[in-house]
Amino acid sequence: MKEITDEQLAAFKDFIQNHDFFYIAGHKEPDGDCISSCLGIKAVLDFYNKPCQLLSAGPFKRTEIKEYESFFSNEMDFLSEEERKRTGLFIADCSELSRLGDIDGDFKGLDTFVIDHHKTSACPENSVSIVDPSSPAASLLIQVLYEKTCGKLPEETAKILYFGTMTDTGFFRFLSKDDANVLVQISRLLEAGADPRKTYDKMTGGKPYSTRKLLGILLSRAERYLDGKLVLTYETMEDTHKYGQEGRDSDMLYSSFLAVQGVEAVVFLRQESENNCTGGLRSKDKVDVSLVASRFGGGGHKNASGLSCEGRLENLIPRIVKEFARIM
Repeated sequence: MKEITDEQLAAFKDFIQNHDFFYIAGHKEPDGDCISSCLGIKAVLDFYNKPCQLLSAGPFKRTEIKEYESFFSNEMDFLSEEERKRTGLFIADCSELSRLGDIDGDFKGLDTFVIDHHKTSACPENSVSIVDPSSPAASLLIQVLYEKTCGKLPEETAKILYFGTMTDTGFFRFLSKDDANVLVQISRLLEAGADPRKTYDKMTGGKPYSTRKLLGILLSRAERYLDGKLVLTYETMEDTHKYGQEGRDSDMLYSSFLAVQGVEAVVFLRQESENNCTGGLRSKDKVDVSLVASRFGGGGHKNASGLSCEGRLENLIPRIVKEFARIM
């Protein structure tokens, strides 16, 4: 993880000082890091007594983030043209406006500041940004910005940023030997009051029984491709109707297959509607799944990415396998 430069820090402070109101938005289908990053930015703005509105297109499918759904809206507060001139937009844990999803309102013309850690970022034109693909989580970037602008982290802010960081690091599983400085930074969250055991229980517990049944179906439906190096499974609309959308446990699905000898990448696809699919892609060190995700309207990290595109499973699966064949 790189140091945030003095120039970046000054730009962040200036952006806050030069605006009277802020929208804060993260990517659609938010995860813990997205939600925590947005709430972390709000904590900074609260410190400066700057009003803001948290925005998310949702849906809040993950059990561990349901408690935060009421903090967010998918409709922008109305502002006059004069008020919009003094309004800033923070985009957290993604860079593209298209990744924000269906939010009722108009982002056009708003001064924009992006804070992201995804490799496939493409910031809006004329925006200011802090983008560090070497950071394991966007929440870690927010933590540094808070500490450098506001001082010591309050307990509740430390807890939420720790939650986001653990989401994207898989409780340290995705860190490398080069991340010693990250562990030092995380220790400050613990000193401020974050609790590893309670955070782990929050992230892994409370799943509906139906998700265990669905997990079994997804495991049994999986197929191996490319000499066993790629595993792909999928969820149909009928599955979603029968088992619901709540409390997905895709992390267990990915880890189960990546533990198999010879498997280098895993793809999980879901038919969201008649003509739209979403998907998650995970891999071990060698395979850059963001290259595949970017071909299907998505992006992310080298070893963890997502996609959303038009199409049906029966047509999309062979296309995705073909793209993996190019890089494996």
